[in-house]
Amino acid sequence: MAVEGKGDDSPQQPGLTRQALVRAALRVLEREGVGGLSMRRLASELGVKAPSLYWHVRNKEELLDLLTDELMADAQAPPREGDWREQLREYCVRYRRHLLGKRDAAKVVAGRLVPGPHLLRLMEDQLGRLREAGFADADAAMINYLLGAFVQGFVLQELGPLSASEAMGADRREVATAAGEQLRRLPPETFPHLVALAGDLTGPSMEARFSFALERVLDGLSTLLEQSSGVREEGTSHE
Repeated sequence: MAVEGKGDDSPQQPGLTRQALVRAALRVLEREGVGGLSMRRLASELGVKAPSLYWHVRNKEELLDLLTDELMADAQAPPREGDWREQLREYCVRYRRHLLGKRDAAKVVAGRLVPGPHLLRLMEDQLGRLREAGFADADAAMINYLLGAFVQGFVLQELGPLSASEAMGADRREVATAAGEQLRRLPPETFPHLVALAGDLTGPSMEARFSFALERVLDGLSTLLEQSSGVREEGTSHE
């Protein structure tokens, strides 16, 4: 949506391009978080009036679309080494690390499908690997969605405070330890399993939890691939 304008708010204003806008939004996101990212704050970052921004984006949601793709600009696909399972594992490990390395990145990208150049590059690469591994086309498309949703969801939970205590500044490990102690003090006749598993519930690190969950996802995909291969082989034998 663009119309001709004049003065300081015109699209010809030096430096006010869509790319400059996105880069400024990234700076605000890193400094203020997604909750502090507003069109007014972005205009201040760029040194322009807020109406100038609407030559390039219609609203904050459209700005978040642009940010979703830009946040993937420096994301790197893993090397084509090892089997499909090793490559998908590395994809997820890298994606989690990437989201954790950029403030509120998971909050921006979670649930969004924005076919920008950076996201398209990564999706094309991953889908190619899945098809080469032997996954059916429909399964490859579902897996592409599954892995993204799994990592994004894990990171969102990982970054959320365990309780009000952590939100107010308490150490996360201390909060988890305190929760474990609270579980151990429950009446065992009423909560035998919670008491017995208190340490197992609150002890593992997020690294351990991510690794466990990821391996179970890959186990499921391995079973899916075996079943799909079996169906294809059976169909071939009947021809």
